[in-house]
Amino acid sequence: MSKIPDQTVREAISTIVAHAKAANRPFVETVELQVTLKGIDPKKDKRFSGSIQLPNNPRPKGAICIIADAHHMEEAAKLGIDCIDMDGLAKFNKDKKLIKKFAKKYDAFIATNTLIRRIPRVLGPGLARAGKTHRRRPRCRPHGPGHLPPVHCQV
Repeated sequence: MSKIPDQTVREAISTIVAHAKAANRPFVETVELQVTLKGIDPKKDKRFSGSIQLPNNPRPKGAICIIADAHHMEEAAKLGIDCIDMDGLAKFNKDKKLIKKFAKKYDAFIATNTLIRRIPRVLGPGLARAGKTHRRRPRCRPHGPGHLPPVHCQV
């Protein structure tokens, strides 16, 4: 087995940060790190399954909306997260302009498992056309890759 030295990783990150600062792009860049373990098939060997939570929020300005039943709406209300139920979605009455306006407010939609198949029937293809497809409500909180400065500071 080969081990990547700490110094090599630090130099690679410094190079990435230097190129990012030199390019001065008008959007927030992200970095993704993939690790391959030799001789281990992740489909067969489930020892390495799991997720980690990043200490810094990768999307501090991101807005999500939860499409939920009564139980999950109460949980979302306690946490201060925007939510809507199926009756609220039915009020759009498949009006494309209203759905598009509603979809613009949020970066992502998370749906309760019991409602996920009913959403396209109620809204039509409005969310998909707006580029905001709904996702199942995960068991743990999802986090995307971190921004460049926090990743640089953490490594």
